[in-house]
Amino acid sequence: MDRCLADAVGPLGDLARRWFGALRAVGDDVRETLHDGQPTACIGDAAFGYVDVFKRHVNVGFFLGAELPDPAGLLEGTGAFKRHVKLRPDRPVDEAALERLIQIAAEDLRARLDD
Repeated sequence: MDRCLADAVGPLGDLARRWFGALRAVGDDVRETLHDGQPTACIGDAAFGYVDVFKRHVNVGFFLGAELPDPAGLLEGTGAFKRHVKLRPDRPVDEAALERLIQIAAEDLRARLDD
């Protein structure tokens, strides 16, 4: 994934690398893959989060984001399952809330896999 994210330069690349690192950091059981060209964090074979770099923003996405609690109101999207947090270099984000979303997404997936 580092090589994939190395292509993203400047502030957007910095955001992408920072938040993919946060996805990686939720546990020793996290592995990485590319899914639809996006650096993706998995537990086992199941994906829980991804980072995608666009022209003007970075998305930190969650495959089961529609089911995550989001008291800070960070999540965007209207699909049946996925949600994402849109990050822009010129707009601060509640980092603690985003880190908590990442942790909750991983914990949620672990619980589903244990069932």
